Amino acid sequence: MTGKDAALTAYANALATEAPKGRSLTQDALRRLFNNKAALVSIFVLTAIVLFALVGPYFLPWAYDKIDWAGIRKPPDWAKGHYFGTDQNGRDMLARTLQGTQMSLLVAGVATFVSVVIGILYGAIAGYFGGKIDAVMMRFVDIMYALPYILFVIILVVIFGRSPVLLFVGIGCLEWLTMARIVRGQTLSIKQREFIEAAKAGGAGPFTIIFRHIVPNLTGPVVIYATLTIPEIIITESFLSYLGLGVQEPQTSLGTLISFGAPVAEALPWMLFTPAAILVTMLLCLSYLGDGLRDALDPKDR
Repeated sequence: MTGKDAALTAYANALATEAPKGRSLTQDALRRLFNNKAALVSIFVLTAIVLFALVGPYFLPWAYDKIDWAGIRKPPDWAKGHYFGTDQNGRDMLARTLQGTQMSLLVAGVATFVSVVIGILYGAIAGYFGGKIDAVMMRFVDIMYALPYILFVIILVVIFGRSPVLLFVGIGCLEWLTMARIVRGQTLSIKQREFIEAAKAGGAGPFTIIFRHIVPNLTGPVVIYATLTIPEIIITESFLSYLGLGVQEPQTSLGTLISFGAPVAEALPWMLFTPAAILVTMLLCLSYLGDGLRDALDPKDR
């Protein structure tokens, strides 16, 4: 019996050793994301752009607002340290592009955060309470959708002045509408689940259920849409800057640089090519990353 017991124990240990380890939902999503080559390349390119925009200016011989009086409107000159040429005022285009990339990313990050917070709160409350509250809140969203979005931003800028902070908040406060609809739809589905009923039976209040049980389960859709919202906000900021209503001198953004480079594109093509190439690359990478996150977090594909 002792020999049989030892044999059974050894066999059980062997089975336990050879048994495959399970994966969590997060590990499975990461595996699917890393298997998406386009999304993986986009992550590396975006990381490189962000790091270069943040660290690069410290290693350049010219500051973004420093004027080279002997190098006005000059093409790329590596000997003088103007790797991407200079603008009409003799300022280094590479330094200006990096500073503009910082500003565009800052606008996109802050505005996306504001829109996500407002959209989650608004959509979760409307979806959870339902009935007349939901109807009134969503009709307000429909009315806002019907009105010209860019007009509100322009009115805010004209009334309160061209401040970067106002630009952040203004775009974010008008970009939450789609997020609210997405969150409302997800909330209508989640509130029918068993754990929500258990929380109600345990005496949890409506807002406790919303913030403790519903909002944490919205991570997937929120992350996906937030990634897809960043390019839209960057384009909006670039459009406003192109109209002269965005970031003002001496600060700059990619949209401002493009607005300055477009009229002189034939004579000074480097003024348009440099910021436009960075902007297009960022938008493409963010779009591919958003598609990759959608595929990785989609429960239907698991």
